[in-house]
Amino acid sequence: MGHPYTIREIARQAGLSTATVDRVLNGRGGVRESTVREVHEAIKDLDRQRGQIRIGGRTFMIDIVMQAPERFSRAVRDALEAELPSLHPAVVRSRFHFRETCPPAELIGTLDKIAKRGSQGVLLKAPDVPEIGAAVGRLASAGIPVVTLVTDLPHSARMAYVGIDNRAAGATAAYLIGQWLGDRPGHVLTTISRGSFRGEEEREMGFRSAMRLTQPNRSLVEVTDSDGLDATQRELALAALERDQDIVAVYSMGGGNLATLDAFDALGRECAVFIAHDLDHDNTRLLRERRLSAVLHHDLRQDMRRACQTVMRAHQALPGDGPLLPSAIQVVTPCNMPPGDPGPDHGVV
Repeated sequence: MGHPYTIREIARQAGLSTATVDRVLNGRGGVRESTVREVHEAIKDLDRQRGQIRIGGRTFMIDIVMQAPERFSRAVRDALEAELPSLHPAVVRSRFHFRETCPPAELIGTLDKIAKRGSQGVLLKAPDVPEIGAAVGRLASAGIPVVTLVTDLPHSARMAYVGIDNRAAGATAAYLIGQWLGDRPGHVLTTISRGSFRGEEEREMGFRSAMRLTQPNRSLVEVTDSDGLDATQRELALAALERDQDIVAVYSMGGGNLATLDAFDALGRECAVFIAHDLDHDNTRLLRERRLSAVLHHDLRQDMRRACQTVMRAHQALPGDGPLLPSAIQVVTPCNMPPGDPGPDHGVV
């Protein structure tokens, strides 16, 4: 088997004689199977320790570029900072470039500045438009790996996507609404912050497809382009509720849930089922108050750790770990909220 270690190194790691290790490595027989396993385990241990040596003392400067409501950007910042100790012995420094709403040109300007200035990696949440994809290509040409977060840019030169399977999340929301509404008639309000975010678009496609199969008689009423901002979301939701007296449930893909519920309250209307995404501060409080039926959650701290490790692998500071699988989708209800759920100044558990 190929490896960069001397027989003496392996013998020291395994606690065996050099003669025994030599017999195992050269397949000469006469060695117990358990001893063979000890030699192979020693080589694996040396591989892991070698990786730690490679990243020991190294500093990775990572830029986080996001277009998202402040409540989600804050959750991302808190999740990253909570995970920094787990990345030792490497040191990760971060620069944050957050916008609640902006034209693509502004994000592109930020990405191009990073390409010119230099960075070890970019974590990116941005609309899936060709101009953004071209900017990601310029970063890749400059040797800067890009990892998309929460919402993907699959046709760009990004290195990897970290987040949930958004189509599966949408289908899960449809299943839950169907179970809770049962035979009760009524329409479903779907809210999207902006259609150019692929993650939300995929949630909507998964939701609509599942609803068409399992609840074909329910109408879906779409509200979009609020950027997840409360003031805009309230106006859009209020207008939709006034137009349609039969809306009884909500699937929120883009946030602004407090504002949506405020619109129901303003009209004295009941929301029988409300499915949302992410355990940010607002959703945690609303779930605790049983104003949300369920939150489709993923471990944002784990996502940030995986994103940073992906950047490290791009610089060959960590060994390859195979393709990234989607993050697990957790269905959180008022009955199974994680312990130590976040307070006002904490983002995601």
